[in-house]
Amino acid sequence: MSSHGAPIPIMSHPCGPLKGEAHVPGDKSISHRALILGALCVGETSISGLLEGQDVLDTAKAMRAFGAEVTDLGGGRWSVHGVGVGGFMEPDQIIDCGNSGTGVRLIMGAMATCPIVATFTGDASLNKRPMARVTDPLAGFGTQAVGRSEGRLPMTIIGAKEPVPLHYEVPVPSAQVKSAVLLAGLNAPGETVVTEKEATRDHTERMLAGFGAQIRTEVTDIGRVITLQGQPELIPQHIEVPRDPSSAAFPVCAALITPGSDVLVPNIGLNPTRAGLYTTLQDMGADLGFENMREEGGEPVADLRARYSPDMHGIEVPAERAASMIDEYPVLSVVAAFATGKTHMTGVKELRVKESDRIAAMADGLRANGVTVEDGPDWWSVVGLGPDNVPGGATCASHLDHRIAMAFMVMGMGAKAPVSVDDGGPIATSFPIFESLMGSLGARLERT
Repeated sequence: MSSHGAPIPIMSHPCGPLKGEAHVPGDKSISHRALILGALCVGETSISGLLEGQDVLDTAKAMRAFGAEVTDLGGGRWSVHGVGVGGFMEPDQIIDCGNSGTGVRLIMGAMATCPIVATFTGDASLNKRPMARVTDPLAGFGTQAVGRSEGRLPMTIIGAKEPVPLHYEVPVPSAQVKSAVLLAGLNAPGETVVTEKEATRDHTERMLAGFGAQIRTEVTDIGRVITLQGQPELIPQHIEVPRDPSSAAFPVCAALITPGSDVLVPNIGLNPTRAGLYTTLQDMGADLGFENMREEGGEPVADLRARYSPDMHGIEVPAERAASMIDEYPVLSVVAAFATGKTHMTGVKELRVKESDRIAAMADGLRANGVTVEDGPDWWSVVGLGPDNVPGGATCASHLDHRIAMAFMVMGMGAKAPVSVDDGGPIATSFPIFESLMGSLGARLERT
């Protein structure tokens, strides 16, 4: 049974051409950050296009618990009256972040240098995920953390009463760790410096600058060095949230493997630290077009058109691209099954500690549906069967992981026989309109 209640089995049937416009939800990464930074301002931040999935709603609830006034105005429009940098109040209740690793890690960072105590928990999946990768660097500010063995939730964070600035080198590519340290650095005097050897999504840096923080990024021989001046007075903003490239991946990839398809996904955020999937798909021979290129709120945006692509071929996905597409590997592996030849993916050990072990989950499900998969600690390979040759027919375990569930739903659209998941309920955490949107394009999804 999943954390949302009774399991919701879903079957995805082979379907005809997918056609139309796919208006996917707002970007989850930017939605989380807009709420948190709005809460760290004095005054009103207005947000439009906010993703209203459960993950983001849990972050909104957490900001209320820390003293911000967060109001849903309807239609994706939200208002946040913040409490200022260092102004978080001590919450009365445990902070439940549901399924969201991004939410809990960023919120821990934002409160880590406030002189308060907060306890965090989550659902069964989140409570298995490692938090030491965040709490270890936060200790450098003077923060304390007490949790379960191996640094897992539930966990109590004791904020630093007299925080000190931190110089930190991120050991593995992680935008969550980098962002947590930067958010903690907001309430520390002096300069907090974060070095990352491999570039990860930079929404936090872009948004901090937009809110008036003094932050600069330099590309050096040792990587990207990000320097933040602490204790700024953040300026309330209006945030237009672009549509989520990770959510767009599902209708795009479905169109590529379903004969006759032609799908347009408008207003997609194409931040280069997030667009690795689309570069990879083009390398494989996918028919993708980028129309109406523009910039909104400091983020590059375009309308993305995807057409059925029967001539795709397997490739070696560069390891250095992993950070820019880490959430998209599950659905990429589905596309790889419909390509010709082997697709080899390396530098992906982060997938082992996501909402589930995504390599194991996808490998098991792909094999059950007739696809050959090889895998190791930080790599995996999918041997493509070519267009229209994937057998399908199996039921796959979602492991309480929304991206696993949606990836297998996409697979069923192009396979010879239906593909099912044991529980599609977790999809609501990031893409609550997934079933209705895909149905409007011509997909055949059935709750069983």
